[in-house]
Amino acid sequence: MTRIDIGRTNKLGYGAVIALEGYVRSRVDGDLYELIKMRASVLNGCGFCLDMHATDGAKRGIPRRKLMAVAAWQHARPMFDGRERAVLALTDAVTRIGPDTVSDEIWDDVAQHFDDAGLGALVLAISTINVWNRIAVATGMEPPVDAAHPLA
Repeated sequence: MTRIDIGRTNKLGYGAVIALEGYVRSRVDGDLYELIKMRASVLNGCGFCLDMHATDGAKRGIPRRKLMAVAAWQHARPMFDGRERAVLALTDAVTRIGPDTVSDEIWDDVAQHFDDAGLGALVLAISTINVWNRIAVATGMEPPVDAAHPLA
């Protein structure tokens, strides 16, 4: 069964997500945002977004080892500084939302690195990639592999 192209079938809603994306991109450090996007995409099983943000992270100059370690960041602690570890923990908690996921310990740790506006931007950034993951998975998007997007 062919899935829909939400950008075509639901232009206003898709445009609202694009606008939110633009907002958070302007308020969260670009390298950190790629790590957030990759981590949420790993947790959500979104191959399309994971491929996109690994590629974008590499273009930004994020080391390949760090990009690969996002999947198991808790066991690759030396590759991430305290700020990045705090944000990855928050990403895990917000993505796996539940009664005990965004604990005071996680919140307090990330709050040591960001002011209130920065914390709000992080929550919005994590929420945004979760929306994109759900759109991509629900509509069957897969990473392109062709002449314009080679594996190597």
